[in-house]
Amino acid sequence: MTTTPHPLVARARRLADDLLFPSAQRVDRDGVPATHIEAVRRSGLLGVSAPAEYGGAGAPDTVARETAEILAGACCSTWFVQTQHHTPVRMLGGAEPGLPARERLLRPLATGELLAGIAYAHLRAFPRVPVRARAERGGWRFDGTVPWYTGWGLNDVMLLAGVTDAAEVVFAFAEARERPGLRPSAPMRLAALTAARTVSLELAGLWVPREAVVLRTPREEFARVDIPRSTNTSPAVFGVAYAALRLLDGAPDAKETARALRSRLDEVRRRAYALADHPVAHERVEERLALRTRAYDFLRAATTAAVVAGGGRSMSLDSPAQRLAREAMFLLVQGQTAPVRGAHLAALAPD
Repeated sequence: MTTTPHPLVARARRLADDLLFPSAQRVDRDGVPATHIEAVRRSGLLGVSAPAEYGGAGAPDTVARETAEILAGACCSTWFVQTQHHTPVRMLGGAEPGLPARERLLRPLATGELLAGIAYAHLRAFPRVPVRARAERGGWRFDGTVPWYTGWGLNDVMLLAGVTDAAEVVFAFAEARERPGLRPSAPMRLAALTAARTVSLELAGLWVPREAVVLRTPREEFARVDIPRSTNTSPAVFGVAYAALRLLDGAPDAKETARALRSRLDEVRRRAYALADHPVAHERVEERLALRTRAYDFLRAATTAAVVAGGGRSMSLDSPAQRLAREAMFLLVQGQTAPVRGAHLAALAPD
């Protein structure tokens, strides 16, 4: 894995080595503590992609990807909570200057004063509409169910989306707390990343003011932008795979396996990131999907090899190998869209 020379990469590495990795097994069992999020805040990583004029780092995508790899490889649950934050920051950073939501929230989000979560993955279920939005009384009301919301109890605000009867998508910010119109479920018990505090949200006429809206766009336009973006490989896939290879490096009889897998993973990573940097997001989609699927192959191979090398010890809940294997299973479906699922299933089918 290459190392991008940037202060935030060095800070991410120190955070991973000093705090995240040493406590990852405890966090996996007990949940992401607020102290972990506070450490991420202090590091400046929440503003990695935020505009410098609003207190962020304004770092290039290469830095954002590498810091994400580092955090995911050290503690995937902590990475998953904080990664929700970056989409709202990017959306506000790209919004029209002077937009009330941008001027109110971008600086506190860029500096880490506030932590954001996201509640819009359900938009990919269209033509089902799990959350509906309707204009009312100087603002918008949201009704329905957000199936997945990560970071409950840690996030300060959420980026919420709903679809109108006219098939317009409305994105707005709301406080991430229980109140009339917003009720969270109990925390979900999951096979992996239970620690990330994921709930579902029941919305019963939740009202947000017009000034909280950051984007209104036709659903077709949202899909046009979202589908190509989702075909790129998540940096977390590489982060967890490299973490598994580091475990293999410590097993005398697995070093050759680690060397061979690392060489091939490096090549897939190089090609996947080159495509992610391609200036036209909707071009070379099939190649992006093929590389994402190939990255999954090496993620699965690396984490399986770590379990095999650990032998019976890998079955202990104190084993990093089994934790990484479960995190790999989670990453197979995280951010999954219909095209991603179809390409992955096709690649898994026998010839």
